[in-house]
Amino acid sequence: MTLRIVQWSTGNVGRHAIAGIDARPELELVGVWVSSAEKAGRDAGELAGLGRSLGLTATNDADALLALKPDCIVHTAMADNRLPEAIADLQRFLAAGINVVSSCPVFLQYPEGVVPAEITDPIRAAAAEGAASLWVNGVDPGFANDWLPLVLTSVCERIDEVRCFEILDYSTYDNPVVLFDVMGFGKPVDEVPMLLMPGILSLAWGSVVRQLAAGLDVELDELRETVQRLPAPETFEIASGKIEKGTTAALRFEVLGMRGGRPVCVLEHVTRLRADLAPDWPQPAGKGCYRVQVTGEPNYTLDLQLLGTDGDHNTAGLKATAMRLVNAVEAVVAAPPGLLTALDLPLITGRGLVR
Repeated sequence: MTLRIVQWSTGNVGRHAIAGIDARPELELVGVWVSSAEKAGRDAGELAGLGRSLGLTATNDADALLALKPDCIVHTAMADNRLPEAIADLQRFLAAGINVVSSCPVFLQYPEGVVPAEITDPIRAAAAEGAASLWVNGVDPGFANDWLPLVLTSVCERIDEVRCFEILDYSTYDNPVVLFDVMGFGKPVDEVPMLLMPGILSLAWGSVVRQLAAGLDVELDELRETVQRLPAPETFEIASGKIEKGTTAALRFEVLGMRGGRPVCVLEHVTRLRADLAPDWPQPAGKGCYRVQVTGEPNYTLDLQLLGTDGDHNTAGLKATAMRLVNAVEAVVAAPPGLLTALDLPLITGRGLVR
């Protein structure tokens, strides 16, 4: 059965999602939403950088796309700086009877014990009204810290701690809003950005830690956070702009799921804007990686190295986020209505992608 798909946004992740939808024979791209008048009217293949036409023009007319009654919307629109609007969009899609796979808001990937009911109840109500499902995922939060670590734990005798890392150089990640406004790079080291405001780390990545614990049947006592930031030793340029000497150029944080006074499920990010910064912090395998460390019997370290065919690890990360969503469309459409988590879905593979 062919599923009719609308792609919602054509930014860093959305353009890769269009390529992924086009690559899957069981998916038919029937609409593309864009936020700007400049992109409206342009061919989806052009916006995705495919080098060929898909014969489908993008639009900023949301009502027209919903009137198509697609089977699923692949939602990759920016939400970090517009959470109420993004959540309202998701509720609207669900109430209209349209299934959704989305890259954000990230705290919805596993909201139990993390997100207040006043946020999730209206989403669940909209899903019930439209008999539709919502699945929020990606690579982090997502595959790198849900299925990847949980599969690794299946070969353990004893587990003391599961720690999931993202260890990446973000210098080629071209998103000034995320890097400067959300994460605080290029800002004074003592200035508190959105990401590091009290409770935000535990809201965004607490869902990761809580889902890991649920997958291991562990009840956590509390979440804790740690943060370290380091300044730029001199002024330098990255894809998103200039990093002045003395401003934040490296960030390390943890969200620790505690049980009995010790961490048992941990999310750790090590983010640099230059490879030589913070040499004593964890180093990536290859140019960048997601790492899972299981301490127990036996001890395991699993490195997932990222590299796009263009030689950039950040391209690979964006593609991984997009394809985690696109490849799950069939499973989400087939699932019972509601707000789904990775623990609710069957094994999703690259079936149909071998050429």
